[in-house]
Amino acid sequence: MTPDELTHSQFDTVYNLLSFSIAAQLFTAIFLLAAQGRVLPRYRQAVLMSAIVCGIAAYHYFRIFDSFKQAFVTTAVGGRGTYVQAAGQSFNEAYRYVDWLLTVPLLLTELVVVLALARKLQNSLLYRLIPASALMIGLGYPGEISGDNVVRNVFGLLSTIPFLYILYVLFVELTRSLDRQPEAVRSTVSGIRYLLLATWGVYPLAYIIPLYAPHAGAAAWVVKQGGYSVADILAKCLYGLLIYKIARVKSTADEPEYAVREGVHTDQRVKVAA
Repeated sequence: MTPDELTHSQFDTVYNLLSFSIAAQLFTAIFLLAAQGRVLPRYRQAVLMSAIVCGIAAYHYFRIFDSFKQAFVTTAVGGRGTYVQAAGQSFNEAYRYVDWLLTVPLLLTELVVVLALARKLQNSLLYRLIPASALMIGLGYPGEISGDNVVRNVFGLLSTIPFLYILYVLFVELTRSLDRQPEAVRSTVSGIRYLLLATWGVYPLAYIIPLYAPHAGAAAWVVKQGGYSVADILAKCLYGLLIYKIARVKSTADEPEYAVREGVHTDQRVKVAA
């Protein structure tokens, strides 16, 4: 639930976090678009998908930012007083869920695509990961917008089921397909999976704050918005840069000419191809 009022410091905290999120997502997208030519063509699709994910997130953070500024206003001179909800305005939390509904399936898809797995295995993984991710987001939204703790608990638990299934696929099923990947790729994929586990773990923590801190009010809401924003930056920007790293490593391992063109030394090529 959105609080009725925010202190000046609370308003500034959310304002600055949203602004920082826009900058991080937007310029990561620009970098990935500019850098995709530095990997072999077979891996560019994954890098492009990473850029699209960050671009989608930047767009939705623009919308969240505008919604936030319209929802809270102050009549104090110089804008230094308490911020209250403007008449007829409300903060639109749905923008986050629309963003996640689009970007989470893409995040999982780009990881599978950049590994260049056998077509049958790739399709098998995607046919399970994409529906599970959409179901996870779809089940979380009714609880997010509900002021009833029972409803929030029920949908929170329901959305946890596909979340756990996604982790099973990533940590068990995907592991079986990594034997033929370069060592550097295996270690980076391991890092990506733990990054997803850590950042996605922030979302349920932020989700349950209103349940276990019902009297915290505006402070709990600010923490929730901050948690969502920081998790989004890590799960999209940092994740996208790691996908780019995997694409670079695999390009180096696949074609010596690429390594020479990119200035990768012989000992480095041997290490990544081991």
